[in-house]
Amino acid sequence: MSMINNLRAAVRPNRRRSVAGSYDALPEGAGSAVVDCAVYQHGRRAGDSCSPREAARRVKAAHQFPEAAGSFSWIGLHEPTEAEFEGIAQRFGLHPLAVEDAVHAHQRPKVERYDDVLFAVFKTVRYVEHDQLTPTSEVVETGELMAFVGRDFVITVRHGGHGSLQELRHRLEADDSGLLARGPSAVLHAIADHVVDNYLLVAERLQTDVDDIEYGVFSAKGGRSADVGRVYQLKREVLEFKRAVVPLLRPMQQLSEPQQSLVNPEVQKYFRDVADHLARVTEQVQGFDELLNSLLQANLAQVSVAQNEDMRKITAWAAIFAVPTMITGVYGMNFEYMPELKSPYGYPTVLGGIVLICIGMYRGFRRNGWL
Repeated sequence: MSMINNLRAAVRPNRRRSVAGSYDALPEGAGSAVVDCAVYQHGRRAGDSCSPREAARRVKAAHQFPEAAGSFSWIGLHEPTEAEFEGIAQRFGLHPLAVEDAVHAHQRPKVERYDDVLFAVFKTVRYVEHDQLTPTSEVVETGELMAFVGRDFVITVRHGGHGSLQELRHRLEADDSGLLARGPSAVLHAIADHVVDNYLLVAERLQTDVDDIEYGVFSAKGGRSADVGRVYQLKREVLEFKRAVVPLLRPMQQLSEPQQSLVNPEVQKYFRDVADHLARVTEQVQGFDELLNSLLQANLAQVSVAQNEDMRKITAWAAIFAVPTMITGVYGMNFEYMPELKSPYGYPTVLGGIVLICIGMYRGFRRNGWL
């Protein structure tokens, strides 16, 4: 935690270094964690990839010319260590608490403001392909994506093996609508929209798994063949998906509100669209959770009914076999005076009586649904 303590000392006097401040005296850091780093002017990428230090210099130099207003840098990192992130955190005046969250991950989706920097946390979700759902199947894989958004910079930190922003960056750079010209908040919107679009795709695939589970539970042999473990495993995966989606709804709505000064007013209406899509996913995942609860209860009820039916069948057959057991047990006693004991037709008569009684009991049990 030494890096965090150093950062607290560094940012207390002045959380955001001024344009005229010195960047050269700060350590570079994050060398191996940098995925891409570039400067954008007028919505276009200015030059090739560069180091975070060079990006800060370019943005500082651009601020000296009025025609270059709106220039910003975008630095992408993947699982940086404290040492790798220290230089960038100091250079851009990032709050130590936000830095700690970004380095150690495992955060709840949120959007927080630290002075003139927005810190957003997103849960990235990927659907794991599988031929058949089993009690141990992994259905969704989650990662984390953090974004620091200032007035002239965007720093993204990704944790996990999926959720890369390279394709998104290239798509924004190739876009002719000038979305990047609206500043760092436009990048934040693009990231949020990208994450929520993946939520929609995962929700569609989960719908197929839920339908398969529902068919298995209510099929002809659902009470016996449907596996409670499969239902419970899917419910756990849906719950993990729910933890990624539901907490993000309110922050997205807040970013579309007029009082959010760090978001370009032209971009705020786009956040409303993201919030609408997220609300739809939230309704879907909550519906999945409720449906799986019902399916779990229905499956357990079916198992109980099947067990009761088995017990009734066992009881019915035990009652049928009790008749010949009782009669033969009586005739097994060595009494001299017993019915049909001296008759030549006594043996077949008793056997016939046993058969008739058993047949009558069998038909009675079948008629009452016990067999």
